[in-house]
Parts: sequence; C-alpha cells; structure tokens
Amino acid sequence: MQTHPNPDLALQPDGRPRWNSAPWRRHGFHNLHRLTRYAQSFRAGNVLDLRLSADLSIARREDVRLFTGLPWFSALVVTEGNRILHEAYAPDFAPDCPHAIMSISKMSTNLMLGRLWEDGLLDLSAPLGSILPRLGAGYAGASVQQALDMNVQNAYDEDYHNPAAMVFLHEAATGMRLPDGPEPMARDFLAAIGLAAGTTDTTNPGGVCNYKSANTDVLAMVVETLGGRPLSAWLADLADAAGLEGALHVATDRTGFPLLNGGLCLTARDLARYGALFARLGRAVDGQPYGSATFIARTRAGGVPMPAPRAGLRYSNQTNTEGTWLGHGGYGGQYLLANPDTGRVACFLSVLQDEDGYDTAYYPPIIAMLAEICAG
Repeated sequence: MQTHPNPDLALQPDGRPRWNSAPWRRHGFHNLHRLTRYAQSFRAGNVLDLRLSADLSIARREDVRLFTGLPWFSALVVTEGNRILHEAYAPDFAPDCPHAIMSISKMSTNLMLGRLWEDGLLDLSAPLGSILPRLGAGYAGASVQQALDMNVQNAYDEDYHNPAAMVFLHEAATGMRLPDGPEPMARDFLAAIGLAAGTTDTTNPGGVCNYKSANTDVLAMVVETLGGRPLSAWLADLADAAGLEGALHVATDRTGFPLLNGGLCLTARDLARYGALFARLGRAVDGQPYGSATFIARTRAGGVPMPAPRAGLRYSNQTNTEGTWLGHGGYGGQYLLANPDTGRVACFLSVLQDEDGYDTAYYPPIIAMLAEICAG
C-alpha cells in the first residue's frame, strides 16, 4: 500500500514540522489540539460562571489597542472572580476555540507539586535520582527545587533559533513531529539526558535561571511517582478545580504520558479560569485545595533571577514572579498573569509568524500591560 508522511507532522525545509513552520504556525497553534499525534482531553463537571462586566478603562489603554491590533493577535481576556472585565478576539479566532498555550502549561506542576509538598509527600531538597532512579546524569543529582526554579545545567538545550536543538528533538518523543528513526517515548528521552559537555555535575553556573522545558516533564514524573496515580487523574481534577467550560486538551506521547511542559490547549476564557487557580491561591471552584496556598506564598517570595530582557522577574516553582503576581509565557507569543492580591487574571494569546516563532523583546511590554491591568 502506498503511504506518505503525515504532512502536519513532517519536517519542512526550515527544519520544523509543518504546524510550527512560519507559513502554517497560526493555523497550527489554533488547531494543535487536533493536529498533535496523541492527545487526551478532560471536561469539568461544574463550570465557573463568567459574565461580561466591562471595565472600559482597559479598552481605552493605548497598549491594549496596540497589541490587540497586531496581525499576530488571537485573544485577550481579563477576569476578576465571576466577571469578564475585558475580552477581545481576532477575526479568525473565537471564544470557543482552543489555542496552544505552550509553556504556560508548566504552571500546572506548581499546583501538583505544591499539593504533594503540603501533604508531606515531597522533599524539595531531594535529588531527583532518589525519586526517579532511572534518570541519567543530566538530572539524577539535581534537586527537585533546582528543577522547579530552572536552576539545572545539563545537555538539554533550548535555543528556539536552532531547529536542531534538543528542545525540538523532544517533540519527536511527544507526538509533535515525526521521528527520524524509531519513535522515542517521553520517559526514555528524559532519562537519557546527560551532563553538559565539559561539566561534572548539574550545578548552574550562570547566576540566572537556565530555562529547560525537560525540567517540567521530569517533575511531572515526580508527581506521577509520589502521587501514586497517573497524571491523567491530576489533569481531570485540574479541569474540575478550574471549572473549565470547554475541554482541557493535552498532547501526550504514544504511552499516554502528558506533555506538561507545553502540551495544553485551552480557550482564552478557560485559560483565565486556569489562571484564577493562582489568584485563589490554589483553591478549586468548590473551595477545596487543589494546589497549596503556602507553596504559592513560597513561590512569590523565592526563585532565581531571570535573564534580560526579563531582568527584575524571578523564575520560581515553574512560574514567573516579581513578588506579587504569578505568570508564565508560552513559545510563539502567549502570556498568562494572575494577581492574588486583586483576584484579577489576564491572558494574552498570539502567534508570532517570524521564522523562529520567538522574539525575546516581544514579551516584556505585554507582561507590563497585563501586570498593570491586574493591579487594578
């Protein structure tokens, strides 16, 4: 029988799968929940009510008009409790459309590990290898806290301008691209990560966070191991805790291991509902703890400095913070920010369509805009 490689997942001349190649990236980010090779989805039993209660001061902001007018823009939603204070969408996007949130997915591990820590099941100083004996030298000697704070040095590199970087090879182990040879599984890929060339341990020498998406998936393995139940159970509870209206979609590998480093897809309203878990200090919509308020307090107070152009922020427990709000960005142009002091949450979704899908200068003014809006 004649066949041909799946065109959405096959590599293009630029070295990226078609869904993430510049001409197709916007379509890819708006449809990744159905383009990725393997996926799971979860629905909430009870939905957090959101009603429009417009704050016109947000609509009048010059930066809001600027960023919602860009050709890359997909959606902006601002909420406070049950109110939608502002909502805007691009013509080719809508309130019921899922969007890839990429590394904003990482924030979920703050909630999961915070719960395990508060329940006395997790020692943050423990070497990862003591919990996950199969890990190789790239992670075995690093502590849980170092991985949480992106404070690990190893052979995994995350250069978004290099399509041959290990971060993109990671995609083949998570159903995001076709493999070159036998298909690796995510756990095997993570366990095979070694030390950086010329080093003898995982100590980060730079004084600033050393961003590695593999850290998050290693931490997801910790959640699975210490929690004593599959990650799918945690994600089902996450959908309920946030009161999502649509489905929480997550990419997985062939075994069903969820990609928490960047595989979640949500509508903009549901992304705000997800962020509201942090505004409520980890409490679910029914008032029960999903995360840990004490762990979130540690998150706001701790962390490792982030490099320029995000100097002034810290990477702490799988979030960004400056001491008040908690947030995270996503590859390709997304940011989520939650302020527990005001209860406000703001999410901005967009899709950069330059060659690499990444521009470090793009994020700081968006972060500043969302932080000011959420300050009230």
